[in-house]
Parts: sequence; structure tokens; C-alpha cells
Amino acid sequence: MSKPTLDSLYALIEADMAAVDAVIRQQLHSDVVLIRQVAEYIIHSGGKRMRPALVLLAAGAVGFQGDEKHQLAAVVEFIHTATLLHDDVVDESDLRRGRKTANAAFGNAASVLVGDFLYTRAFQMMVAVDDMRVMQILANATNIIAEGEVLQLMNCHDADVDEARYLQVIRYKTAKLFEAASQLGALLGKVDSRTENALAAYGMHLGTAFQLIDDVLDYSGQEVATGKHLGDDLAEGKPTLPLIYVMQHGNPEEAACVRQAIENGGRDDFPAVLAAIQHSGALQHARRCAENEAALARAAISALGDSVYKKALVELSVLAVERNT
Repeated sequence: MSKPTLDSLYALIEADMAAVDAVIRQQLHSDVVLIRQVAEYIIHSGGKRMRPALVLLAAGAVGFQGDEKHQLAAVVEFIHTATLLHDDVVDESDLRRGRKTANAAFGNAASVLVGDFLYTRAFQMMVAVDDMRVMQILANATNIIAEGEVLQLMNCHDADVDEARYLQVIRYKTAKLFEAASQLGALLGKVDSRTENALAAYGMHLGTAFQLIDDVLDYSGQEVATGKHLGDDLAEGKPTLPLIYVMQHGNPEEAACVRQAIENGGRDDFPAVLAAIQHSGALQHARRCAENEAALARAAISALGDSVYKKALVELSVLAVERNT
């Protein structure tokens, strides 16, 4: 299978993505100047737009061509953007996608409040679609994402978090919106429940793989490529999968080093932790887990009829694991 790129995949939905951008620009309007400034700053800061793309690709895979997909793709992007604004405040992050985070540029209060604006605008938009199932899926997803955020907060500085507890955070915090995006695309096509569930499962596994690779890149990427500081997760005391693996499979000295780093936070121990991760094979383990999730995503949609959109979904699962940003 040839290595895809986001650009090659998005070429298929280029016109649709432009339509989504137009909806986003229109719905960002507010008479409050600061809301426009912060919202436009974060929306136009170079994100992959993978979640709205999933709505469009899933809709295409079930043969839906109506304009409603543009509205729902924009809703998904607004919810995602709101979570980023709140995340960066909670994590005290100052860099995302190679530029200042909104909280670093505008302050924590503005970021939290504009995040609230984006959440509520998203709900205004989904109500306008006037479909109870759409509202049910998105309301449920937004609530579970919030639960995931709180779970992650509870796990910070807890060196006893195991792989199952960590994967639960990923499923809630990251994969749930991928799942909702894919499911919404299927829902628009009015497919049977089996097909809808298949696309939802695809999104869930894809989102899990995507986050696991993010965890790998936090210890192996290049800051210029990832657009964030390496070791951010460690600095915040987050026990991600590579760290959990070292504590379970590294030698006693490596496990003790990582445990202390998680409990204390900060970057002082980063070189020693990085050495332990590399020596123990933790990154290879995390990549294998991501590859398994990507394979499960592909398997979930194997019964879908062949189309250029299904092919793009398959290639997206490959890209999610092979990327370096």
C-alpha cells in the first residue's frame, strides 16, 4: 500500500472542505470583537481538520451528497476547537502547532470563555439541523469528552495508572469525537444500524490510534515537526502509554526513574526518562498498539461497498500511524 498524505486524501473532498470553511467563517461571527479574534486565531492555526474530514468521507462512503454534511462537519470542528482552548488552559500549554496557544496569546480567561462560545455555537448549529439523533450523538460525545478530561486530570501524577485506565482516557477524550464524526456521516446517509455502527467503530479505533501516535511523538518527534515542546506530557505528570510500559517492563532503575518523574512532573528528568523509554522498547510497543487499532478501524468498514471514499478512509488509518507530526 503506497504511503498516503493528508493532501492527497483531502483532494477528494477539497470542495466540501472549502464549503465547511465557509460555514465556519460565517458561524464565527460575533459582535464581540475578542470572541472573533480568539476564535479565528485558533480555527485558522493550521490544524489537520481530521474530524470534519471524517464527517465528509463517511458521508461519501454511504453515498450522501447533501449540504447538511457541511454544517455537521463545522459543528464537529467547533467542539474540537473548544476542547483545545480549554485543554491548553488546564495544561498551562504555551505552544500548539508551532505557534502560541490562545491562552498564551490572549490569556486564560479569554480562552475559557471563547471555548464556551464555541461549544454553545455548536449546539445552536446542531439544533438548527433539527434531527434528534444528531443532537443525541453530539450531546453524548461532548459529555463523554468532558468526562475524559476529568479522568485525565485525576490520572496526573499517578504512577499507578495502568494501560486499561489510560486507554479509557483516550477513548473518552480523543476517540469519542472521531467516533461521533464518522457516525454522523453514516447517519446522514440513512443507512442501517449495522453500517452506522461500523463507521462509528472505525472512528473510535482511528481516534485511539491517532492519540497513541501523539504519545509516541511526545518522546520521538521533532519539535519543528510536531509544533509542540517534546516532553510536555511528562512535564504535566501525565502517565501515557510509553511511560506505563517502562514501569511495567523496564528494569528496576528505569521504572523508578519514570515513577519519580510522573509523581514530580517537570522536565528535569526528561533525558533519563527518554533513555529508559528507548532502552525498554516502549515506543515500539505503543506503535504496535496504534497499528492494531488502525487495523481494527479498517476491519470495521470492510463490509462497506467499495468507493473512493472507503479507500480514503482505509488510507487515513495508515496515515494516522505513519505520520511524524
